Amino acid sequence: MIEIDDVTKVYGEATVVDHVSIRVESGTIAVIVGTSGSGKTTLMRMINRLVEPTSGVVRIDGEDNRALPAYELRRRIGYAIQGHGLFPHRTVAQNIGTVPSLLGWDKKRIERRVDELLELFQLAPEQFRERMPHELSGGQQQRIGVARALAAEPNILLMDEPFGALDPIIRAKAQDDLVAIQKRFGTTIVLVTHDMEEAIRLGGRIAVMDEGRLLQYAPPAEIIAKPATPFVKELIGAAERPFRLLSLAHVGDLVEEGEAPGAPIPAETSARDAYAELLWSGREAAPVAQDDDVVGRITLATLGRHAARPA
Repeated sequence: MIEIDDVTKVYGEATVVDHVSIRVESGTIAVIVGTSGSGKTTLMRMINRLVEPTSGVVRIDGEDNRALPAYELRRRIGYAIQGHGLFPHRTVAQNIGTVPSLLGWDKKRIERRVDELLELFQLAPEQFRERMPHELSGGQQQRIGVARALAAEPNILLMDEPFGALDPIIRAKAQDDLVAIQKRFGTTIVLVTHDMEEAIRLGGRIAVMDEGRLLQYAPPAEIIAKPATPFVKELIGAAERPFRLLSLAHVGDLVEEGEAPGAPIPAETSARDAYAELLWSGREAAPVAQDDDVVGRITLATLGRHAARPA
């Protein structure tokens, strides 16, 4: 668990983080979103002491993060950034093994961990261990960057715009990979982004910042339905609000009894994607499949009601 308690950061006469308090529960994903200069990256970097607060305190599992030397704290917290930040003259295996080596892991243990993470990211160890970063695609480099951050089995992973440089298709896959990995290891993740779509897709709770101040910290559905300020409402986008609501639900949550023609839609599909599929295929309804069995149907009318303006 991470507690950011009344934290402020001042540079000269500029207050870049202004009395912010956030609590991130263990094993969850919290996303900090805001425009450039809102203080979101500064706030996150105070967790691993890349930035020291002017006032306030950050606690990890109830302990002040200043109780440890900064370098030791950082070895216990994974950190992934936009553009991956791989060491260009080190192999993939050497990059991933960086922190375990610093922690004194033996060679065999490091090799096992490298192979485990490569397989987890669907990169065959025998093909990728000895490759250099310049021999990888942008998506592969980003996956190696996240693998390196996870190598020492940290309980906390900090991510600063990790997918910002990826094209939309690779970015969506990287986001799905992150969610799957977080569920597998129960890692507590704090992710910074300027993209509200990404925040809604990934966050269990979203912190919206502007000019150093925390405007709202709540689950995605609450942020969309009840934006706390005009700025939060603008960040969500008036035209996009119905579709953002649909992105939070899955077809399996909205299935109803009945039959429908055409190809089935998997139950794990987002309601937003199902809505698009029905519009594109010109259907009023479609069957819903769960583990290859049709379990009911989804209709445009039901999806429309779910996307309606909250009361």
